[in-house]
Amino acid sequence: MKPFLFQNKLLIIGIVLGAVAGFLYWKLVGCNTGTCMITSKWPNSTAYGAVMGGLFLSIFKKEKK
Repeated sequence: MKPFLFQNKLLIIGIVLGAVAGFLYWKLVGCNTGTCMITSKWPNSTAYGAVMGGLFLSIFKKEKK
């Protein structure tokens, strides 16, 4: 399990930071009417933030040659 965590450290950090950012976006900005697909409910916003954070930080992962 430890090799997986060390190899994917940036991905895990990105997922956690993205989830926190998604939740904060829902809490502070959000969508009051409920018509917004992503920001109307906190699980949607948190999951979207986690995916985007993971994708963003995985860009910086160095490939082994």
